[in-house]
Amino acid sequence: MKSNPLVPKHLLLPFILITSLFALWGFANDITNPMVAAFKRVLELNNVQASWVQMAFYGGYFTMAIPAALFIKKYSYKTGVLIGLSLYAVGALLFYPAAAWESYGFFLTALYILTFGLAFLETTANPYVLSMGPEETATQRLNFAQAFNPMGALAGLFVAKEFILNTLQSNNTDAEGNLVFSGLDESSKAIIRTNDLMVIRDPYVMLGLVVIGLAVVIALVKMPETKSKDATLDFLPSMKRLAFNARFREGVIAQMFYVGAQIMVWTYIYQYAEVLGIDNASAVNYAYTALGLFLVGRWICTYLMRFLNTSKLLFGFSILAGILTLGAIFIFGIIGLYCLVGISFAMSLMFPTIYGISLEGLGEDAKYGAAFLVMAIVGGAFMPTLQGVILDIGGPNYDDIRILGVPEVNFSFVLPLFCFLVVAIFAFRRIVTTEQK
Repeated sequence: MKSNPLVPKHLLLPFILITSLFALWGFANDITNPMVAAFKRVLELNNVQASWVQMAFYGGYFTMAIPAALFIKKYSYKTGVLIGLSLYAVGALLFYPAAAWESYGFFLTALYILTFGLAFLETTANPYVLSMGPEETATQRLNFAQAFNPMGALAGLFVAKEFILNTLQSNNTDAEGNLVFSGLDESSKAIIRTNDLMVIRDPYVMLGLVVIGLAVVIALVKMPETKSKDATLDFLPSMKRLAFNARFREGVIAQMFYVGAQIMVWTYIYQYAEVLGIDNASAVNYAYTALGLFLVGRWICTYLMRFLNTSKLLFGFSILAGILTLGAIFIFGIIGLYCLVGISFAMSLMFPTIYGISLEGLGEDAKYGAAFLVMAIVGGAFMPTLQGVILDIGGPNYDDIRILGVPEVNFSFVLPLFCFLVVAIFAFRRIVTTEQK
């Protein structure tokens, strides 16, 4: 029997262009994760204040997802993509005046606006990819497209390490390994702060220019039009149908907790490594490895989905993530760090698989459903802040006290552990529901 194609030939170029967006927001995510540690050092913040970077970044998703869905319901996916790229570029370019003003609030505002654009892109690109071919291969197609997300993330980490963390003067240490910046007088700190904020600024400004270039290309290329046959918004009837759809409702909850876990694992790998005597710039190598495992996992899972039930795969990988998280909590030392890095392999299939399962069979409601799944990214806004609260229990450092016999940075990973449990329950319920039919 002839299998359905992943992507029809006539849609190949549009598919490639839209898939490039997955790399683009992966870049934004992973150049920003190390900025929690960078801003903390440069602006002398506590852990909760530094975590506001993630609050601003992922809060933008929550704010803009529904307006984005309403927009693309009324107009088209291509228009939604162009609006998203425009907002993305504006947010990135605002890093220039933010650095000039040396205002943390301005930086947070720039990130917030940047993620307005990402919310448009994710609300648009995910269902757009699902629509570019047979429904039977939709989840596999989305996993394939999502596999390019960690490629962008690896590029973002490279830029963060080579052009930001390695260049920050506030990261300089003396012969004993102590930070020089903390012992300087205020005038010396001010000079370094000005320099370091410009170092943080420049990659974002360059990113904004690249995004503008991609927007021009997409504007000039003929893309498939997927505007609804009925352009009426029918928002409330759609909300009612979605609210009574158990699979979708539980999928939104699972997605929120999954994204929270992902951002905590990738954000606080630097703090975990610091307790082991590994500086932020060197810790990027472990983040590289994590993303490499994440990428390999995406490709492996995309292949396995040709033969295995997606819900069962999701359940198995959720359990694996939980086991590795327990290792990161209770195994102190480099082995614990290896466990933390390994979690990324287990997370690799979660986002697109939860997304695909949740939107399955929703028809026109998928556009609003996609918005709620993007809004679920808000888990990445508040959960790192909760982890920051745990890290501040004993003081500004990450090993001020011991909880259950481990430093508070280790113990703080009970939050991702709980998140993976929620994902496992969602997958298990989908398995049971499928087998009962």
